[in-house]
Parts: sequence; C-alpha cells; structure tokens
Amino acid sequence: MTEPRYDVIAIGNAIVDVMAPCDDALIEELQLAKGGMSLIDADGARDLYSAMGPAKEISGGSAANTLAGLAALGAQCSFIGQVASDQLGDVFSHDIRAAGIDFDTPAREGEPPTARCLIFVTPDGERTMNTFLGASQFLPPAALSEDAIRDAAVLYLEGYLWDPEEPRSAMRRAIEVARSAGRKVAFTASESFVIDRHGNDFRALIDEGLIDILFVNESELATLTGEDDFEAGLAAIAPKLPVLVATKGANGAVAIAGGERGEVAAEPVEAVVDTTGAGDLFAAGFLSGHVKGENLKNCLTRGAVCAAEIISHYGARPEADLRALVAERLG
Repeated sequence: MTEPRYDVIAIGNAIVDVMAPCDDALIEELQLAKGGMSLIDADGARDLYSAMGPAKEISGGSAANTLAGLAALGAQCSFIGQVASDQLGDVFSHDIRAAGIDFDTPAREGEPPTARCLIFVTPDGERTMNTFLGASQFLPPAALSEDAIRDAAVLYLEGYLWDPEEPRSAMRRAIEVARSAGRKVAFTASESFVIDRHGNDFRALIDEGLIDILFVNESELATLTGEDDFEAGLAAIAPKLPVLVATKGANGAVAIAGGERGEVAAEPVEAVVDTTGAGDLFAAGFLSGHVKGENLKNCLTRGAVCAAEIISHYGARPEADLRALVAERLG
C-alpha cells in the first residue's frame, strides 16, 4: 500500500453558519427545540433569519469543522461537499481553502442556494441549530474524487449527509473506494434524529465491518443501541467496531479499541460561550492522534483540548493555536 497523500478526506454538508445570541424567551416564542438541530425549508430559513438579532457568518458543516481542526493540528486534509454558485458558496469555498484544506468539488449552478444553518445561542452557551440543506443535499457520486479517496488514510463521513438520496449514494460509493484501497472509514452519527431515520443502515454498516471508527455522543449511543444505560450501550456495540469513541459532554469521553478502554475528563474552561462544533472538534483532536498511531488516552486528550477551545468562543472553527494547546497539555 502506498503512503497516503492525505491524513483524512471527509464528505459532508457544505454549510455557512449564521449565528446570533438570543434569550430563552425567543427560543420559546419561535417554538424551537433548545439545544437540538432541526431541518428547515427555504421559507423557514427566511422566517428565522428575520427573527434573528445581529448575526455573524462563519463557515461550518460538521465534517468541514472537523477538517478545520485537523488542519490546524497539522494534518493534510481534503473535503468533498456541494455548494451552489452564489455568495455563500464563495464564502464557504474561500474559508475551507484558506484553512489549508483541498476542496475541488465544482459549484452547482441554479437553485437551491448554498446550505446555511441558523444558530441561536442562549446565554448558557447552548446552541439551537436550524439547517436549510440547500445545495449540499445534491452531491452526486459523480462529484467524488475517487483518486483522492484512495489517497487518504481515513475517509470521514458525516451522518447528517446520509439523509438525502444523492449524497447517501455518493457516500456508499466512497466507502467502496476506500475499502478497495485498504483505507479506514470513520463515521460520525451526527444526531439522534438521523439515527431514528437511518439507524438500520448504520447498524448494517457496522455489522458488515465497513466502519473502522465510530463517533457518537451518549444520546446517539442510546438511540443506536436501544440501551438507555451508557455502559450497556458501550457493551452492545464496542465489540463490533475496531474503534468506538463516545462523548459525554461535560462528563468527558470514552474510547474502546480491541478490548482496550481509555477515558478522559472534559478540559476545564473559564466559560462555555457556544457549544457549536464541540463534537466536531473532539473528533478532529482524536483523529489527529489516531493517524499518528498515538494511544487511546492521548487521542482522547487531544479531542478534549480541541473541544474545550471551541466552546470558549462563538463558531465551530478554532481561533487559538490548537497545536500549542495540545503540546502544552500532553507535555
């Protein structure tokens, strides 16, 4: 097997986050599920945008956020995702390339526009996300760079993108390409509602041995396994996976690989400003260690450091020097 050009190549939603602070009363008035993620249509996006206060636009998308963290940690990365030929598409394309990530997927002409996520952030730092998927849900298998997939040590797939038919087909093809090249496949479940809709697909991928690294939070673990108890959920699925990573928010995270178990506490932060992207950056930190062959505890510590940095400010792209933070923590 040849040495890969990329550490990680990811397929995910190409989204621009539109973020604004708000109080709990507005969340109730708009009848939003605080702390959750809901899919909305174009009309819903317009209505929510008009209800927002002054907003800040920051490129996002779960897998793209993870790559931004990985790139900041020195990894070589590439992204596959669909934008439209419009202003927000230009913003996303510029931002991801400026982070040092290769992005060559051609923009899509016409409607719908580039995806956007309207994020309301309450004073406790909780984020309530409302996503209009737009052009991102029209990523066809033909848009894949199969050579790039073969040339990456890890293919990282975003569960959110499993919902629409075209990108789901593209991701299935990407798994075939990665597997045929002897590369690893990592998968993030993204959200419990995605598992509610496609859990049978995800369980089949796991049972067929097509996923090497699975990222879940405790809610997603429960939905995937049917076990409300966290430890029971781990026991139900860990034997089926080479690597399982399960995060517990403020209670840290657990990873199990080949019967070995590692645990880490959450890193302390002065204040939780915005939890957007915490799981994405945890995955970035973990993978940055995994591709270097580091032990589970170090991989988990990297993840915790990156998650702590991201919740200390608005937005899901790192602002501090992640490499310096990780080096300081690991010694």
